[in-house]
Amino acid sequence: MALWLLLDCNNSAGQSAMGGNSGAPQAQSAQTDPAKAIPAQPASVEPPVKPAPPTPIAVKKVELGMPSWDPEWDGIIEQAVPPLFLTSRRVARDVRPLCPQYRHLSDADKEQFWAYFFQALAGAEAGLEPTSDVRHNSQAVAVRDPVTKHIARQEDLLQLAYIDIERYGRDFDWERDKNLPEKDPQRTILQPENNLLCGMKIMSNQLLGRQWPLLTRKSYWITLQPGTIGFRRFLKQMANVPEGVPRA
Repeated sequence: MALWLLLDCNNSAGQSAMGGNSGAPQAQSAQTDPAKAIPAQPASVEPPVKPAPPTPIAVKKVELGMPSWDPEWDGIIEQAVPPLFLTSRRVARDVRPLCPQYRHLSDADKEQFWAYFFQALAGAEAGLEPTSDVRHNSQAVAVRDPVTKHIARQEDLLQLAYIDIERYGRDFDWERDKNLPEKDPQRTILQPENNLLCGMKIMSNQLLGRQWPLLTRKSYWITLQPGTIGFRRFLKQMANVPEGVPRA
């Protein structure tokens, strides 16, 4: 209890014990002053974040003294997990190949699963490098980005593009970024929070909007498309699933 509150209570008790009318004005003040009459409400507390264990590539990068996955990114993902990811039987069915007992997990463990999932996805897509970028030359994937007016470049942890602003409404600001060096971490598309939140929007659209499976040849990410080299790379990163999340 705050010291000033203890002193105030002790003062009132002392004056009452000595007699007199000094207690009456204080009681009246308490009734007319809402700050004294209504107890302060405790601040809301954010649900605790369960950090995901490191993926194999994250462990290797730490061993080599290289920047790795930031545990703060777990919190960004877990707080962005859509409620239906926790309750939908269809989502649980889609996740089953990676987590057979997903529907029996607590909400906190499900959120932790998604934090690990996106860490594995970022490992397979970009080697956990926030400034990683790729410009594809193949005509099959080399499309013009209507935002930048250049051939689309996939960037940051989840290899996203400025065109995703129009599709998913994330905070990528090309007008600001075009004046910064290509790998400047101040570019909005290279800021992990923006990239990861956009990735969650894409995943939500895949599972809930389009109702496609988690692992499908239609996925935005080739690393989630079974039968590809990228998919095998992703599965290798799913090796250290969290405790409480059964292995596939």
